[in-house]
Amino acid sequence: MSDIPPEKIETTFKKLDADAEKFGYHLSPDTDFVKELIEGLLINEETYGYWACPCRLADGDKADDLDIVCPCDYRDADLNEFGACYCALYVSDEIKRGDAQPEPIPDRRPSYSERKIEKAQIPVQEDEASGAEAPSGLAYPVWRCKVCGYLAARDDPPPVCPICKATKERFERFM
Repeated sequence: MSDIPPEKIETTFKKLDADAEKFGYHLSPDTDFVKELIEGLLINEETYGYWACPCRLADGDKADDLDIVCPCDYRDADLNEFGACYCALYVSDEIKRGDAQPEPIPDRRPSYSERKIEKAQIPVQEDEASGAEAPSGLAYPVWRCKVCGYLAARDDPPPVCPICKATKERFERFM
């Protein structure tokens, strides 16, 4: 048992559930299970300073863990293919209604060594905040939310995705 107060778990549950429904997502109908996951998210927030997925091992470095900050980069792909995200916090309409059950989902996250190799192979781009030029023909650079795919054409990424509420660091330069 953690030191997270039950009322904080309950408040977080209510907010997360309302936000999920507002944006077309559903939390698992197993409320006790969801509250255990929320407790894990809150423990990870106390430990690391961010909501690392409680079903994965976090590195403790936010830059390395951005892909597993809840909602993770893999949520929508898992929902589309399997009807639930990796930890089954978010589920499809069918699972929410009880017409289907979540099944084990393979982890899409590359291994630690694969992530390090990928990171080493990505060429360093100009600092987006420096006002680097947009691709030819566009007035502004295009930013893509890595969680839900939302696109924004503007000088800098939005501070919060208007669709899934992911924060600014979850955006990547798309074009």
